[in-house]
Amino acid sequence: MKVLVACEESQAVTKELRRLGHEAYSCDIEPCSGGHPEWHLQVDAIELLKMQWDMIIAFPPCTHLAVSGARYFEQKKKDGRQGKAIEFFMKFANVDCPKIAIENPIGIMSTHWRKPDQIIQPWQFGHGETKATCLWLKGLPKLEPTNIVSGREQRIWKMPPGKDRAKMRSKTYPGIAKAMAEQWAGNAKDGG
Repeated sequence: MKVLVACEESQAVTKELRRLGHEAYSCDIEPCSGGHPEWHLQVDAIELLKMQWDMIIAFPPCTHLAVSGARYFEQKKKDGRQGKAIEFFMKFANVDCPKIAIENPIGIMSTHWRKPDQIIQPWQFGHGETKATCLWLKGLPKLEPTNIVSGREQRIWKMPPGKDRAKMRSKTYPGIAKAMAEQWAGNAKDGG
């Protein structure tokens, strides 16, 4: 399959898809940190939605959408930041592609658009932490937990302020990335 992993500088999902034999590309306006610039398209993801993809997995920025920033919502509505974030998110929801997954934390898209198809937690995929993550799906099944572990740390939520805080908070857990690749794309050699 030809897969676009939009707004992913870490390349966590892209690397898992490539491991399974798929033609996957990460895309972000930032350079990639995953070690494979040859698989990274450093452009606005919206430009790539004009191309044909077999599957799109999108991680649109949540800064102006997540409930963790609710105290700033009024200001973000007034200055247009929230409206632009909603518009960007909806570009992925409305693209012509048979298989789409959009990931975002709990936020306003549940009421502005629709409830997510699924809410997952890192502890369901081998990471003893909590970070409720919503998935809106089209043509894809819900993710099945792969490794339920004990421990319910809130490490991500408790991160101290810093210049890389947002980037660190948005990284996809390896167990979740692997589950997305295996359950949504399968092994390309087996017709995945």
